[in-house]
Amino acid sequence: MPAERIWFDVPYAQKDEAKARGARWDPQARRWYAPRPGIAALDRWAARPDVPDLLPGEDRSLDSELFVDLVPTTCWFTNVRSCVSQQDWERLRRMVVNWAGQVCEICGATADRSVSRWLEVHERWVFDERSRTQILRRLICVCTPCHTVTHFGLARVRGGQALAHLIEVTGASAEQAERHVRHAFAVWEDRSRLVWELDLSMLTDAGITVQPPPDALRRAQEARAELTRQRAPF
Repeated sequence: MPAERIWFDVPYAQKDEAKARGARWDPQARRWYAPRPGIAALDRWAARPDVPDLLPGEDRSLDSELFVDLVPTTCWFTNVRSCVSQQDWERLRRMVVNWAGQVCEICGATADRSVSRWLEVHERWVFDERSRTQILRRLICVCTPCHTVTHFGLARVRGGQALAHLIEVTGASAEQAERHVRHAFAVWEDRSRLVWELDLSMLTDAGITVQPPPDALRRAQEARAELTRQRAPF
């Protein structure tokens, strides 16, 4: 009977380094592993226990449909990925993508390197206006084009075919899609007038260590700086 594999939690940005240190890629499990025990150079990526398939407080009834899902200005560029370690993000990403069956939960697309389409993780938030809290309630597996639609404001900065993809997936007319986008931006403008706190207890209750995000003023400053970088010519 073959020995159980020694798995690793290797963030995508560190895959080349892990490979150079001896890790091997399992295309079926879509995960890095040790070809043999005792490779000390790989210890830094030692796998932690998998996160549960359903996170505490996660609401899987939240929409898996495609819509423009804008976050308030004070929370721009402050997402789950920026608040957890790279290895914890890899654990979360792996759970979400595997739970979805390696397909986009919105349109059913699979990853396709040839067209730069990847499977990514998107946050679904609930906004409690009374307490001014932005509460994480779901993590959803989405393909790159669908993810671009949800972040429509950033798509406008970067360019692309977000509106066309929205129309293709939803079956909406151009007029309906444009009306949806206008409504999403109107909601975003209203919410951006308030200062929101992030509630990431869905993660902390699952044992994920969360680094507190910067305060709202600093988040706004970082958002403006990041937008300037996004608009800069390459």
